[in-house]
Amino acid sequence: QVQLVESGGGLVQPGGSLRLSCAASGSIFRINAVDWYRQAPGKQRELVAAITSGDSTNYGDSVKGRFTISADNTVNTVYLQMNNLKPEDTAVYFCHLVITTKYQAKNDYWGQGTQVTVSS
Repeated sequence: QVQLVESGGGLVQPGGSLRLSCAASGSIFRINAVDWYRQAPGKQRELVAAITSGDSTNYGDSVKGRFTISADNTVNTVYLQMNNLKPEDTAVYFCHLVITTKYQAKNDYWGQGTQVTVSS
């Protein structure tokens, strides 16, 4: 079994910063892929940032230059540093990991979601 626990969301003023964390635990052999999605009310879930094979990163156009995705494999934790936040960044943020377990099963796992609200 693998569990993901997200933290770090909250209320912040425009221009502020937050750092989201996604800690994975359980029978982890290898984390294969990492990304963050968000979903605002009435909108589809959208990809915010991803770490792809070869450790390259991709970002959605709306967050480029403001958000940074990173991972610490020593503690199986993924981060999303969000700077210069805007009201339109308000959404529930989800981490998504593709993990190979110790039993060699490769599965998708989602965090529980954390609310980010940008408002003055």
